[in-house]
Amino acid sequence: MSASPRGRVPLDSVDQEQTRASDEREKTRLLHITTVPETFTFLGAQIDYMKSRGFTVHALTSPGEHLDLFAERLQIPVHTVEMPRRISPLRDVLALWRVYGIIRRIRPHIVHAHTPKGGLLGTAAAYLAGVPVRVYHIHGLPFMTASGFRRVLLRWSEKTSCRLASQVLCVSPSVRKVAVAEGICPPAKIKVPARGSIGGVDALDRFNPDRTTPDARNAVRARYGMPEDAVVIGFVGRIVRDKGVGELVEAWKWLREEYANLHLLVVGPFEPQDPVPPDAEECLRSDRRVHLVGLDWETPPLYAAMDLAVLPTYREGFGLVALEAGAMRLPVVATLVPGCVDAVRDGVTGTLVEPRDANALADALRMYLNYPALRRAHGEAGRERALRDFRPEDVWEATFQEYQRLLASRCAGHRDIAEESRL
Repeated sequence: MSASPRGRVPLDSVDQEQTRASDEREKTRLLHITTVPETFTFLGAQIDYMKSRGFTVHALTSPGEHLDLFAERLQIPVHTVEMPRRISPLRDVLALWRVYGIIRRIRPHIVHAHTPKGGLLGTAAAYLAGVPVRVYHIHGLPFMTASGFRRVLLRWSEKTSCRLASQVLCVSPSVRKVAVAEGICPPAKIKVPARGSIGGVDALDRFNPDRTTPDARNAVRARYGMPEDAVVIGFVGRIVRDKGVGELVEAWKWLREEYANLHLLVVGPFEPQDPVPPDAEECLRSDRRVHLVGLDWETPPLYAAMDLAVLPTYREGFGLVALEAGAMRLPVVATLVPGCVDAVRDGVTGTLVEPRDANALADALRMYLNYPALRRAHGEAGRERALRDFRPEDVWEATFQEYQRLLASRCAGHRDIAEESRL
């Protein structure tokens, strides 16, 4: 084949480019906006599903060390704008302008914004850019544990995002109830896709204990210096005050004296935004029977190494960790707060205790330590519930149907877009 003259593009290449551009215009363009790249850990499978239904998907988030990994995994265009998690008026205005510019360039039919800062900047920029469908997804309500001026700002942020959105989605019925009761969003505008959570739990494949061999369980224990016959309590999440880590440490101090073979496996990063008390951090770092994993996205083998899971959080959006642990046949001790009450059925798949109560937390953990048969029964019930009520496909399809409804009702002259995506 002879080479094309310099500076000229072969006609067949022009035709291909025009065809691709035409296909791109015909597809529904969906832009996910979130403050930090880590959120795409929970959205990746849903993004794949929307692509399979004919959507062109883009993502916008802050720069981060995991961004390249997510971009490669998702195989979608990823755009970056520095979005500070704290309120910072000058930087927020600059971020808003940059998000607006990217939206104007992509021209999405749908902007789906997540997390408080990503939600505020995303819905505001989408509103200014005239995006017809603007979805704000509430993953949790940080103002619930805030006080003073910070609480006022967080409430205002949530309320503004809801007002600017065409539709508000929520990860759990209990958090939806709080949002309505607090006047954050009118009840007619907010709904929970399927039974809740951001994307269900893959209990058939990824979080399936039957796919984990005893050798894998023992390998994790050996890696962190835990005996094969140890009883292991596991915590998965950010190591911050709001996750109840202070109370967990207090309960741990009592329990470790009662049970010589008890170990604590802690999975997650320490974060400076909401640090745990210094004495609690010192205990976690110095106790030889506490094992700090750090940030690790490959959690199924870590769950497999545990005998029960604990989530003593002060607030939660849904409590996905509790759902994952249940899928792995682990009973869960969590707190009686919105989000956790959706993820754990008290007395069936786990036990719920009052937040900020180290004594109640220790008693609930002690019950499971003393009665292995109860551990197994609640763990089995947790797996059955995950398989029955939280199939990922149900959440994805419910979200897709919501997109379709919004496209049909709000995209004047674009009803054909909804029809094309339905095929």
